[in-house]
Amino acid sequence: MHDTITRLRDAINAHDPDAMVQLFAKEYRSEQPAHPNRGFGGSDQVHKNWSTLFAGVPDLEVEVLADMDDGATSWSEWEFRGHYTDSTVFMERGVILIGLRDDGAIAWARLYMELVEQDGAGIDETMRQTAKVSS
Repeated sequence: MHDTITRLRDAINAHDPDAMVQLFAKEYRSEQPAHPNRGFGGSDQVHKNWSTLFAGVPDLEVEVLADMDDGATSWSEWEFRGHYTDSTVFMERGVILIGLRDDGAIAWARLYMELVEQDGAGIDETMRQTAKVSS
């Protein structure tokens, strides 16, 4: 695993947004292609986002399930888990592509993360909804 990804995982697990921000370029750009309105720029927003998540999921832990990088881009599969402050389960899984500068700073990321639906629709219902066809 790339050193920056290891340090990011460790900073998240330590609930340390200050250590996290040190890993991001000031001009960092975040995109969530499946949710375009969630895109943002700047490491200050990284701090704000993670501080909010740490407050709402006080026992948050993350794990990098799989990863690979070519030195300039990291592809990693993540699992976030914990409990909201009301004790209900929080779980998010997905893939993050991270652009790494030569100095190791995170320049950009594209997040393909989704909350896990434990009781969501099965595949047949999901396909009917996706295709907008009736049963």
